Amino acid sequence: MNKVTFVFGIHNHQPVGNFDFVFEDAYQRAYLPFLEVLEAHPKIRLAQHYSGILFEWILRHHPDYINRLRQLVERQQVEMMTGAYYEPILMTIPDRDQKGQILKLTKTIEQHTGYKAQGLWLAERVWEPHLPKALREAGIIYTIVDDSHFKYAGLKENQLTGYYVTEEQGVPLNIFPISERLRYTIPFGEPEETLEYIQKVANLGENRIAIFADDGEKFGVWPTTYEHVFKRGWLDRFFQMLEENSDWIAMRHFSEVIAEIPPLGQVYLPTASYREMMEWALPAESNQELEDFQQKLKQLDLWEKYSIYVRGGFWRNFLVKYPESNQMHKKMLYVSNKVWKAAKRLPPEQNQKALDHLWAGQCNCPYWHGVFGGLYLPHLRHAIYQNLIQAETIVEKLISDKNNFIRTSVFDLTGNGKNDIVIETSCFNLYFEPHNGAQLFEWDYKPRAVNLLDTMTRRQEGYHRQLHRAVNVNSQAKNEKTASIHDLVLAKEDGLERYLNYDWYQRNALIDHFLANDAQLENFARCQYEEKGDFVNQPYAFKIHKKNTQHVLEFERLGRVWDNDKCISIGLRKKIVVNANSNLIEIHYEIQNQGNVTAKLNFGIEWNFGLLGGHSPDRYYEIPGIKLAENYLASTGEIPEVGTLWIKDHWLKLAVKLTFSPQATLWRFPIETVSLSEGGFERVYQNSTVLPHWQFILKPGEYKQFKINNQVIDL
Repeated sequence: MNKVTFVFGIHNHQPVGNFDFVFEDAYQRAYLPFLEVLEAHPKIRLAQHYSGILFEWILRHHPDYINRLRQLVERQQVEMMTGAYYEPILMTIPDRDQKGQILKLTKTIEQHTGYKAQGLWLAERVWEPHLPKALREAGIIYTIVDDSHFKYAGLKENQLTGYYVTEEQGVPLNIFPISERLRYTIPFGEPEETLEYIQKVANLGENRIAIFADDGEKFGVWPTTYEHVFKRGWLDRFFQMLEENSDWIAMRHFSEVIAEIPPLGQVYLPTASYREMMEWALPAESNQELEDFQQKLKQLDLWEKYSIYVRGGFWRNFLVKYPESNQMHKKMLYVSNKVWKAAKRLPPEQNQKALDHLWAGQCNCPYWHGVFGGLYLPHLRHAIYQNLIQAETIVEKLISDKNNFIRTSVFDLTGNGKNDIVIETSCFNLYFEPHNGAQLFEWDYKPRAVNLLDTMTRRQEGYHRQLHRAVNVNSQAKNEKTASIHDLVLAKEDGLERYLNYDWYQRNALIDHFLANDAQLENFARCQYEEKGDFVNQPYAFKIHKKNTQHVLEFERLGRVWDNDKCISIGLRKKIVVNANSNLIEIHYEIQNQGNVTAKLNFGIEWNFGLLGGHSPDRYYEIPGIKLAENYLASTGEIPEVGTLWIKDHWLKLAVKLTFSPQATLWRFPIETVSLSEGGFERVYQNSTVLPHWQFILKPGEYKQFKINNQVIDL
């Protein structure tokens, strides 16, 4: 039998903002036991990658683990890989941040393990053709992507048992194809299945390489894998099998392969990620159509032959699929420009601190969604905004001429070809979309580094149609069969179908509604109501007035409201008054009947607050003079004649005070999504909707005025 090389890589990562107990659980169930089994098998050689976030956490909480890892490196059992420190999708961040993050992790790894890594783990294996030059400039000689990337370029399975060279502007990079077959057999199949595949690779000829690299969390964290991999001894048996066949299976590091075995040739890869990721990037309807087509090919026994020609979408379109992701991404780019522009004016220590917050705000996990919770996990989005706000606050404090500054800018922040308005003070950032109902889509309270409008819109996902066949996760726990998370259909609670409500507009703030006079809270909360006006997501004209330390933003729209069979012209003007160094925002509304018939109106202004912890006792509503039977943020209710509403969050140590004049009927309800995570379908509290509304009659030419004061107070 021909000898064959087997290269084995493990990628370990936890996102910025993940709960400490999640880090600890992953450490105890995956990272530590894997290391212990590896130590017991000194002939096993592999590459290890730890994102900087995780490496930093382990160093702080379990320093002995890093010492043991260093020993494995010193005896050449482990080759360390680098990457971008905070695990961003590389092509979504500026080149200067790419290089800075890679060098930071490379330096950290060398400092604590003694190994100067030259191989890079590419986050989510998202590849774009310009990357080779940027990676080589950061000291990288190789990276690893899926074999599907190569197949999209026309290569066949038998051509993927080695590595290739690609280049950009004449700058070369070695690139390894990960076997999809091995990603599914390790650790879900029996070790013999992997051995059988390696034998097939060996039979192809000399200098052949079997290549595996994947998430370390699938060895203990994914559902049922801890019992399978460690308690039932899969990993120990797998390593033992490799040792027993070491006469023909040589385990080499990736860097050793490059030094000892020539490349198979040259290749240019198209933009790609792993197959599932590209499917998730598609809009829901397209995703379902792709899934149906794949099933058709399988039924016709054509899948194996033609599947590689069936591709999903393009990673960047997550930024289109989810406006929340795009807004967060463009905020990040805006802050990156601020930080780098100020770099020469900042003391080195403060500059590095600002960069670290910026880079932490580039962590990829909340910018997309697939089988993993990602964007649908509020605490991960919260951490991104927190770090980005902290980065820009450092810059502003050190370079602003005064603490009570105020700036108003008009430019295309979100990259959609339409202007946004950004008001910045030492207390707040306010981001408006004039073209989209003049909505407020980001409201940063800088003293606590929190985006009060970190919200999520309920929308259809391609996998929602699978919900009917999901089994309760507690039932699955009794099943000893271990499957990939890509194959499991589990649910964390029964009856999730009733929460599948979809919004036709984005859940921001300052959303102007004209409702039917008999509108009901329940229907509005389910977004199954009749909108009587054309203001919610339509364009408004605007004017900006600047006077010393006060800026006034005026929006205006002449729209229509339907009252039974009558279409009435309604003029709406809203004025936002912001003062430098003030924690108060004044909002003035004026609604005028510009038609020729009397209008009976039900007008409401929607606010969505993303303050986390919908059922936490330390986060609640408070209305002076009224005792709420349920006051937690995920509660639902209708209260008439409300003049003041407090939203208090003792975890974030802040309170939002809303004052309504005249008094309003107040609706409140939670926005909860049904999303898919590695643990199954789950209901997630996203944010709380607050809708003060008023019913009134306007004769032709008459107008009505309203005022809302918004104040944020430290607790």
